[in-house]
Amino acid sequence: MSERELQSLLTHLQRSLQTHDYNTSLQHLGQAKLILLKLNALVPSAAVSPSTLLLARETLELGALISIRRQDHESFTRYFSQLQPFYELPASQLPRQRSNQSKITGLHLLLLLSQGDYAGFHTVLESLDLATASLEDGGGGSGARGGQREEEDAFIQYPIKLEQWLMEGSYDKVWGMTKSEKVPSEEYGIFSEVLIGTIRSEIASCSEKAYPSIPITNAKNLLFLESEGSVVDFARDRGWLVQDSRIFFPSQQETGYGTEKEILLASGQVIENTIGYARELETIV
Repeated sequence: MSERELQSLLTHLQRSLQTHDYNTSLQHLGQAKLILLKLNALVPSAAVSPSTLLLARETLELGALISIRRQDHESFTRYFSQLQPFYELPASQLPRQRSNQSKITGLHLLLLLSQGDYAGFHTVLESLDLATASLEDGGGGSGARGGQREEEDAFIQYPIKLEQWLMEGSYDKVWGMTKSEKVPSEEYGIFSEVLIGTIRSEIASCSEKAYPSIPITNAKNLLFLESEGSVVDFARDRGWLVQDSRIFFPSQQETGYGTEKEILLASGQVIENTIGYARELETIV
């Protein structure tokens, strides 16, 4: 098995990925990994040539992207871990050209965000800061994004901004970001529904604490749902009562909520940020 055969396989793999033929992609990926195994290149070492390391990194990156497209998060996480030794190599051993390190790292940040793993999210960000600092101090590492700074990197800035807005409760900004042209790539868009699902859950919890009931029409905007039928389905899944075109939340006394003043103090700001326009809030109750 030669590098030429591996390069040919990767070309076919990329083509099948572009056409969303994931079954064929997985077949090519398996064949490429088998060649890398025979070349002893699945794990980087000084005995492996830079050109082979380049192909090995590309193979694993394509595997990570296929995993995201197939929404196989466990597989993506394994590929991300396998890629770290390649990303830590100095540029003299593994050139940074053609690397998808920034894209893969940003996707990993998005995955952590969608899972609510904020500690893991910030751990990865800290590692990126350390890698950048190492580059600026003249270190030999490859750097988190091939030398590009976080604030200049759209793949990294996208999850950073989403995390900041989630922590602020500015859910309308998150919604707008995931539905705009600012989504860096097709793979990033796959996380949109997961993140919006997290947002809906947060908004629903705050709404239960803030109001005894709200009209279905207002709930549609509040929960970023596209139809009143979707609101009814969501309400029933949450165990809410739907009656007379309104949604009635469980009794605050039954669920052990505090006084009305405490509820409004705890939830009012989050709800206000969520909707993004205060006037509509006044029409909800």
